[in-house]
Order: sequence, then C-alpha cells, then structure tokens
Amino acid sequence: MVRLFEIFDEGKVLYLVMELMNGGELFDRIVDKECYTEKEAANTIRPIVDAIRYCHNQDIIHRDLKPENLLYENTTEHAIIKVSDFGLARFVDSSSMATTACGTPGYVAPEVVRGQPYGKEVDYWSIGIILYIMLCGFPPFYDENNNNSNLFKQIKNCDYSFPSPYWDNISESAKDLIKKILIADPTVRLNAD
Repeated sequence: MVRLFEIFDEGKVLYLVMELMNGGELFDRIVDKECYTEKEAANTIRPIVDAIRYCHNQDIIHRDLKPENLLYENTTEHAIIKVSDFGLARFVDSSSMATTACGTPGYVAPEVVRGQPYGKEVDYWSIGIILYIMLCGFPPFYDENNNNSNLFKQIKNCDYSFPSPYWDNISESAKDLIKKILIADPTVRLNAD
C-alpha cells in the first residue's frame, strides 16, 4: 500500500510525498483484534494525535480521519502508524473557518453536520470516534439501515453510550476522556494540548 500525502491550497498541490506502507490499515487491525486494551489504544492513538497537532500547527486540517486512513509502516506489532489520504485537507488559520461539508459520515463532527463553519476541532472529534472504536470494537454512532439522517441526528445530539458488557472493563478515566472529546461544543472539546 502506498501512502500518498498531498496538501492542497486553492485546488493546487503544494507538495506530494509517496511512501510505501506495507502494514495495512488500522481498520484491519481493529477487525482482527476486535478491541484494544487501554494501553494498546493509547500507544496507537498517541502518534496520530502528535501528527494532527503538527498539521494543525501548520494550519492544516485533515477532515477525514478514520481507521482506513491510518496506515502501518509494516506488519509487526509495534509498527509505526501514519496518517494518510489528505485529499480533503485544507489550510485554515485562527482568522478563517472551513464551511465545506465533507468527511466520512460516521466520523464527522456535529458542527459539520449542522452546516456551521468549523475549525481544527473536527479532527479531534474524529480521533475520539477512532478511540471509542478501538476500545470496544464498534462505533458510538450507528444506524442499522445506513440512514445518514438518523446517524447525523445521533451525532448532532451526541447520542452515544458505553453499553455493557463491552465497556464494563474500561476505566472511568478512559470513558471521561472520550466524553471530553465527543462533545458537541467544539470550543470545549479536548485537543492535543
């Protein structure tokens, strides 16, 4: 699998880097493992948070973080994981906001669903979704009939829970972390700092 890293500005590619990533997607590892321990999840998500912090410091938002866009360098257990697919990324700084509704439905933040201008906080929402999935093996927002309007209603209302027995052995601090990331108000949503 080749990881393609593109940064666009006003539709122009500013730079392009290609890197061979033989380890597959985080998605496949989640399917294989079913769920991660808290330590495994923390060790996996930390480099993702660091990478997104770096992007945000460069005024770049990814806008499509999901397990399919997180690739491993090789197949070893402790392989380096990297962010890929910057096709929806854009530059945004403290004086501007993004307005385009984009991203993968189950990972988009409430402000995107509401059609409100948004900033870098949308990437942390997606990281919260990924972390939730890693810990229990399924997403916090889901509609059996693939009805996006029902899914988006759940997202806008932050209508999720920690169902038993899947969350019984997950610590209160891990649940608290997710509650502070999967929060509708982006101004109080946790970020890398």
